[in-house]
Amino acid sequence: MDFRDSPEEAAFRARLQDWLAENAKKFPTSGDEYWAKAGEWHRALYAGGFFGTSWPKAYGGQELPAVYDVIVDEELARAGAPARPSLGYLVIGLGRHGSEELRQRFLPGMINGTERWCQGFSEPGAGSDLASLSTTATLEGDHYVLNGHKIWTSYSDEADWCLVLARTDPSAPRHKGISGFIVSMHQAGIEQRPLPMMSGVTKEFGQVLFDGATVPADQMVGGPGEGWKLAMTVVGHEREPSTLGFTARYGKTVRNLAAGIDGPPPESLRWAAVQTEMLRLHVRRRLSEQLDEVSHGPDGSLDKLLMTWVEQSVGHASLAAGGTRDPELLGTYLYSRAQSVMGGTSQIQKNIIASRIIGLEA
Repeated sequence: MDFRDSPEEAAFRARLQDWLAENAKKFPTSGDEYWAKAGEWHRALYAGGFFGTSWPKAYGGQELPAVYDVIVDEELARAGAPARPSLGYLVIGLGRHGSEELRQRFLPGMINGTERWCQGFSEPGAGSDLASLSTTATLEGDHYVLNGHKIWTSYSDEADWCLVLARTDPSAPRHKGISGFIVSMHQAGIEQRPLPMMSGVTKEFGQVLFDGATVPADQMVGGPGEGWKLAMTVVGHEREPSTLGFTARYGKTVRNLAAGIDGPPPESLRWAAVQTEMLRLHVRRRLSEQLDEVSHGPDGSLDKLLMTWVEQSVGHASLAAGGTRDPELLGTYLYSRAQSVMGGTSQIQKNIIASRIIGLEA
C-alpha cells in the first residue's frame, strides 16, 4: 500500500501544520485545564477547517475522504496539541437513525461546537450489559418524562444536550423496549454529580440523575423501541479505531520514553513499541477498508480489545520509566487502567468475539 500524501492531502497537511504552530500551545492537553477549554478547542479547530472534515456538507462538514481525519490526528499528536474532540459516534448515530428534521436541527451545532453534547447510556447497574438499563421515559401528552440515573457521562456538566437511552415499554423484552432521546440538559429535574478520578481529573466524568425531566416526543431518535439499534450503531463506532489519533499518540509516548533512556530499553517499553506498531498497521488496514466502503459490525469488539492491550502496554512502560515521580507518566498509566472497562469491558468484548465472530456456542 502507498501511504504517501496526494498533492491535495500534502497541501492540507502543510496548512494544518502552520495553523498548529500558531494555535496549539494556547490549549492545555490534560487535566481539568484541558476539559475547561475543550469546547473552545473544538470551535477553533472547526473555524480553521480541521474538524468535521469527513462529515456531510449539509450539516457543516466538508465531505472529504476519511484520510483527512487521519492527517488531523497525526499532526495533532506530532504537535503535542489536544486530541480531536470525540464526537463521531454521536454524529454517526444521529445521522443514521434520526429524522431529517432532527439532523438539520442538531448536527450543525454538534459539528461546529456551538452546542455541547454528552451520551447518557451507562447506568450504575447497566454498563457493558446495557440492555439491563432501568431509566424510564413515560409518555404524557406530547412529551416524555424521564426518571433514572446515568453514570460515566463525559462532559455532562458542560453539555447542552444528551443522547439518552431510556425504557419506554417495561413489558417488552429488554432489548425491545428501549428508545433514544435528545434531552436538554438545561432544565429542572436534572442533577449533576461529578466523579473525581484517581488521576486527579475532576471534570471528565459525571453522574446524571433524571427526576421528572422532560423531552418533547418529536425528539425521539427513531421510533419507539428502536433505541437498541441506535445504541449498537453508537457503541460500534465508538469501539472502532477508525482513525489514527490514539495510535499516533501511543507511538509518540513510546518514542519519547525511548529517547530518555540510556542503554537497552526495558522489556515493557520494547513490548509497548511492538504493540503500538501492530495497532498502527491494523488501523491503517481498517482505514483502507473504510475508504473502500467496507462496514464492520461485531469486528469493533476486536478493535476495542486491541486498543485496550496497546494503551495498557504503553501505560505499563510509562510507569516503568517514570515511576510515580513524573505526574504526566503516572497519569498515562492510571488512565490506561480504565481502557479495559470504558466503552464495554474486555470480558464483554471477548464474549462478543467468541459468539458473533468465531461462532462459538454459549
